[in-house]
Amino acid sequence: MKPLHLAMILAIDVVWGCNIVAVKEGVMSAGPFTAVLLRYVVATAVCLPFLRWLPGRMGLILLAGFVSGALFMSLGAVSFALADNISALSIVGQLGVPFSLILAVIFMKEEIRWPRITAIAICFLGVVVMGFDPAIASERIGILLTVGAALSWAAGNLLFRKLQGVSVLVIHGWLGIVAIPIMATLAYAFEPAKLAAIPDLPLSTWGWIAYSGLMSSIVGHGGMTWLFQRYPVAVVSPLTLPTPLISVAIAVAVYDTPITGQMMVGGLLTLVGVAIITIRTAQRRDSDMPVEPT
Repeated sequence: MKPLHLAMILAIDVVWGCNIVAVKEGVMSAGPFTAVLLRYVVATAVCLPFLRWLPGRMGLILLAGFVSGALFMSLGAVSFALADNISALSIVGQLGVPFSLILAVIFMKEEIRWPRITAIAICFLGVVVMGFDPAIASERIGILLTVGAALSWAAGNLLFRKLQGVSVLVIHGWLGIVAIPIMATLAYAFEPAKLAAIPDLPLSTWGWIAYSGLMSSIVGHGGMTWLFQRYPVAVVSPLTLPTPLISVAIAVAVYDTPITGQMMVGGLLTLVGVAIITIRTAQRRDSDMPVEPT
């Protein structure tokens, strides 16, 4: 891999790691549903010039918009609003990786052998260990919502696998088209005061929301898609593994979130399981599919 492209992946890891602060600040200032609504307004405004109709795929992309857009983002935003220890949420969110594999086995008949089966068990064991940590007992609702968000992300990921060849900007444009009216309805129903206060939001809140919508969603995912088109999955995917570690480090630095020994053990188990799944799945996909020419 060229040094510039390696630097690009590491920069994306940092962008995604820092997004934990952007999401938390946006949610606490604007409210979870209103923050997601504004995030999609910002991202969709950028994607609109690239939006196009996808004959034969619109049902799939609209379903993906609901699952990966409104449902995933809503659950994630509410979990961030309820939880103080967002370090735990950033680790639990990694369950999207084993959930993706489980859904692929069920719905796409993907073959799975004992190393990845063991890794799935390790991931969930890690979350259970963290969940029974008395230090984060008050965060359990947020953790459960994050588990739900991870499952939604995994389901959306399964749908995206059927949208290969579609531009990231097109996909995110349609995600916004689907998610905006849903999020506006939820904000109107549950956060009318926050919705009405949008014109009075401080510039810093708009900055955090713009960061999530543009840097994390479009630049991050767009950059990764560009890299996947040029390098084998087994080369690119493992290089995204530092993201949760960066998220935890930033959460500790910014919010002084406590890290107990039990959390460290549970988090390490989860991340080890995720690493095994990521690396072995990437190797399998590269062996099953030819690499596209650059």
